[in-house]
Amino acid sequence: MASPPVTELTDRARAIFRLVVEGYLASGAPVGSRTLAGEGALNLSPASIRSVLAELERLGLLAAPHTSAGRMPTELGLRLFVDGMMQVAEPTAEERAAIEQRLSRPGPIEAALETTSALLSDLTGAAGMVMVPRQDAELAQMSLLMLDAQRALLVLVGVDGSVENRVLDLPAGTAPAALQEASNYFTTRLAGRTLGEAAGAMQAEIASGRSALDAAARDLVARGLAVLSEDAARRPVLIVRGQANLLDAAALQDIERVRSLIDDLENKQSVAELLDSARDAEATRIFIGAENRLFALSGSSVIAAPYRDREGRVVGVLGVIGPTRLNYARIVPMVDFTARSLGKRFG
Repeated sequence: MASPPVTELTDRARAIFRLVVEGYLASGAPVGSRTLAGEGALNLSPASIRSVLAELERLGLLAAPHTSAGRMPTELGLRLFVDGMMQVAEPTAEERAAIEQRLSRPGPIEAALETTSALLSDLTGAAGMVMVPRQDAELAQMSLLMLDAQRALLVLVGVDGSVENRVLDLPAGTAPAALQEASNYFTTRLAGRTLGEAAGAMQAEIASGRSALDAAARDLVARGLAVLSEDAARRPVLIVRGQANLLDAAALQDIERVRSLIDDLENKQSVAELLDSARDAEATRIFIGAENRLFALSGSSVIAAPYRDREGRVVGVLGVIGPTRLNYARIVPMVDFTARSLGKRFG
């Protein structure tokens, strides 16, 4: 069922509808005619207000959870409000400064992604989500350092200055010279390439016998590539922080919905696919409740935006998830600004 255009509502109906939605989003509780009349902004009697509420309910924009309760927006009503009536509240100067300051700290890009997810959660009171970039980071150097007779440390240095470490098991009797030879081989073939690109070239060269490496160094390179490939396969495609924010007092009154949402978030691949659908969006996308099959049972909303590098290429997607009564007017611009700030970390 499609919502009627805002222009088809009378001025009175639009005013009452806006007050109901804004009141519900602020409190999480249905809004009654007496409350609306008591606010004085409408200059209408409770009976007149009830008549308009009944019409909005007939249109599918409002619903009454109980016979004697007030009204609350349906998912259809929320979509109408978000698309045609919402007035966004841009982040304050202090909020923008805090976001940029936290995301500009030096360190591995993984740390920035973790920070972004936690930051979105803190700022919005929902759960923050960041989809890890699809492309590999460009690497400048890869070295093998002997820890003891059985283990070596595989050190990856990114062009952006990030450093990652992996522990590599060594064959018995491995000489330090073999580690140095393998390190030199890694680094000379990484220049200007991502790990995935370099790994493919190295594997092809070794398999064809064109590599000048001796047997010991060749074995170390193969082991290093295996460790890195396995690590990439296990790396989560989605970082979620702030799930505890979903367990507020209002949510606990509907514990089955909360349990369903937590189950949805455990299925990171499905959530990542939802976020991925926002990669091509020009602006922030909003998914409300059953509009997306994944959240049909939990009745949750997702606000997502792509983040781009300095050349405008989409790197990944970030967003928040929470109940449908999210403060859309505040969170939408917050997500958008955070996406632009995170994108500055990608050359």
